[in-house]
Amino acid sequence: MAGKRMFLAVFAVWLSTFVAGSNAGSLVEDRQALLDFVASIPNSGGLNWSLAISVCGGWKGVTCNPDKSRIVAVRLLGIGFSGPVPPNTLSRLSDLRILSLQFNNISGSFPVDFANLTALTELHLQFNNFFGPLPSDFSPWENLTALDLSFNGFNGSIPATISNLTHLAVLNLSNNSFSGQIPDLGLPNLLFLNLSSNHLNGTIPKSLRRFPNSSFFDNNLSPTYTLAPSSPPPLPPAPSPSPSSSPSSISMRKSNESLILGIAVGGCTLLSIVLALLLYLFCSRRTDKNSVLSGKRSMEDRSPEKAVCRNQEVNNRLVFFEGCAFAFDLEDLLRASAEVLGKGTHGTAYKAMLEDATMVVVKRLKEVGVGKKEFEQQMEMVGRIRHENIVDLRAYYYSKDEKLMVYDYFTEGSVSALLHGNTSKMQLYNAELQILLLESNRGQNRIPLHWETRLNIALGAARGIAHIHLENNGKLVHGNIKSSNVFLNGQRYGCVSDLGLSSLINSMVQPVPRSAGYCAPEVVDTRKAMQASDVYSFGVLMLELLTGKSPVHVVGGGDEVVHLVRWVQSVLREEWTAEVFDVELMRYPNIEEEMVETLQIAMNCVARVPERRPKMAEVVRMIEEIRRFDNGNRPSSEAGSVSTAPTSILHTEA
Repeated sequence: MAGKRMFLAVFAVWLSTFVAGSNAGSLVEDRQALLDFVASIPNSGGLNWSLAISVCGGWKGVTCNPDKSRIVAVRLLGIGFSGPVPPNTLSRLSDLRILSLQFNNISGSFPVDFANLTALTELHLQFNNFFGPLPSDFSPWENLTALDLSFNGFNGSIPATISNLTHLAVLNLSNNSFSGQIPDLGLPNLLFLNLSSNHLNGTIPKSLRRFPNSSFFDNNLSPTYTLAPSSPPPLPPAPSPSPSSSPSSISMRKSNESLILGIAVGGCTLLSIVLALLLYLFCSRRTDKNSVLSGKRSMEDRSPEKAVCRNQEVNNRLVFFEGCAFAFDLEDLLRASAEVLGKGTHGTAYKAMLEDATMVVVKRLKEVGVGKKEFEQQMEMVGRIRHENIVDLRAYYYSKDEKLMVYDYFTEGSVSALLHGNTSKMQLYNAELQILLLESNRGQNRIPLHWETRLNIALGAARGIAHIHLENNGKLVHGNIKSSNVFLNGQRYGCVSDLGLSSLINSMVQPVPRSAGYCAPEVVDTRKAMQASDVYSFGVLMLELLTGKSPVHVVGGGDEVVHLVRWVQSVLREEWTAEVFDVELMRYPNIEEEMVETLQIAMNCVARVPERRPKMAEVVRMIEEIRRFDNGNRPSSEAGSVSTAPTSILHTEA
């Protein structure tokens, strides 16, 4: 018995040593495959791969599985690779799940030996110079959930075998040279599809007609259907009477309904009369009150200019919207202590603290170019809009001389303040000067904005704008999307403010702020905003979140004015560098792919031609996909974790 136990112990030790040696051998083989790859393809030399550094946790762009026995993810974004992928290199990573080679200059045909990467779940080859047809058989990659080959030179037809990728959720083949008809891809889990900017013809298969028209834009396809993804689904039809209902029961039911209806109408009429009498008595009492303001320091006293005219029209009052819990009137608002929050295109914003410590934001509009009736109609429409990512309009005031809007106060301030800090008091009084910020003058006391918070800001703001575009039969436009009009709600998602103002301001006397940097080209040229213009402004906001730079900023001691969109475009044309992203984001590990995908969405939004920009509903889906396909290995940046190893492939060496 003792001999048997001794044999089992020795066997266990040998087996564990053998398994460890086997795993080590697999990791050694993976490491050598990567070394062979980087030695065989020209690159900018931005990798730290060497035998002296641990592969797992030390090599840039490389992720291992939990037991560190195999390499499962390779993210080599913007390394400057050029030429074809060397054969028998990356294809030896038999346990590879994620491969990202986007934003390089890799050329040649689709690597044939990638068929050996049977464990792949994500393949990202966008923004390269690949050409030629795709493989006819996609069955080796049956586990793929995301396939992005956009912005290359692939041609030929789209292989019908892509329909075998039943787990596929993201398919992006846009901006290539694919031709022929679109195969009937019956992909049950597909959430995002983009086949735009190719040479496809024929009709759109029925299985793909659930996707928006922008998924097929700039092809030669027959317009077989019209899809409005932003439109709300139709209401279900009212249930019909049960076939078993007898004629007598239906007649009795109609009689009872008529009786109930008569009682309800009579009650409502009586209630309306009583309310009208009470309202008349209340207004009469308010008319008799002395309109002289109290001697306390009021909004008028503390503002740099009059907040509200003393000679108020007697019959005008604050109009509150249903559901508003505020309990104050115009005189309370005038007595409130106030301070200027900002002065921009549409007017001046004040923070007002009422006597009961309630804080609100009062927007005093200027150059309103519409009459009272149109103003009230616009306010009523905006006041009915309720969404967690849209700042609620609580009340408004209209008189001949003054127009006010009352909003909730957000304690964290605007996204502009969170990103750039209060660099100068001048920004309080001129929104056009606020964007002309020296990047070296970012607020010294500001807290860096985490990547997850920035992504939440973009997602929340996108949801809010998408909801706005649903209103007024899908014709409503915000018209003034910028970081100073976006705030953080209680869940720290972006929340859009200043809705409905662009259509009220007199554009004949208010010049288009060309220096603002948020205006789409068509708005600068025609002064007419549309929903595609909101998409452009949102794209600029995304670039602002990614770069930490203002939409228009000055460099070189103020001698050169730089427009953010053109600057990013120039960097992408010349060479992919770490200069694009905010240096504050370099401290967080494993977020490069999310940042690059976010950048790609932003660049689509700021396309010069409005028709090439995605709809906001589609932008929401794309941003949500960034989170949905996170592999779960990235630590939360909210925890402030800092990588001691240089894992960021976009990190610039000192």
